[in-house]
Amino acid sequence: MSEEKIKVGGIMVSDGRSLVQVLGVPPRPDAVGVLLAAMGEDEINIEFLVESFDLDGYGNLSLCIDRRFLDDAVDICEDVKDQMSAKGITYRPEVSVVSVYGPHFREKPRVSGIMFSALAAANIPSLAISTSISSVSCVVEEEFADLAAEALAEAFEAPHVVRKRPKDY
Repeated sequence: MSEEKIKVGGIMVSDGRSLVQVLGVPPRPDAVGVLLAAMGEDEINIEFLVESFDLDGYGNLSLCIDRRFLDDAVDICEDVKDQMSAKGITYRPEVSVVSVYGPHFREKPRVSGIMFSALAAANIPSLAISTSISSVSCVVEEEFADLAAEALAEAFEAPHVVRKRPKDY
């Protein structure tokens, strides 16, 4: 394994986010659509979405939204909770999404391991993880956003770090 840093397109930090989780959703094909349609009707954009399943097949949805819409998003989740047959709703009001982006991560299998090793070395826990062909993203408590950006800038050869903040942050 080479000690040379992997070149990436950049590092992005999106501040002013909240993490909402809908937990214990039984296996039913309409559940995610119910929730996302309700969010869309209220003009709440989902920046980050992960669905995972436990050993019993129950789904857990984690979504990041602009913090300004947290109260509305929680209300929507409460409104559709019974329709989805969800067991619970939790949220973290102050998080950031930290991403390393490509291009061509398909040809760079070490990116995820380097990213999460760097975050672990800085003692930064991830709250949720999502990947695509050109990015690896994770949700961290907002207090760790600067440290996470520094750790990733040290771990990769990145031309820049982009910081996205909501308008009234």
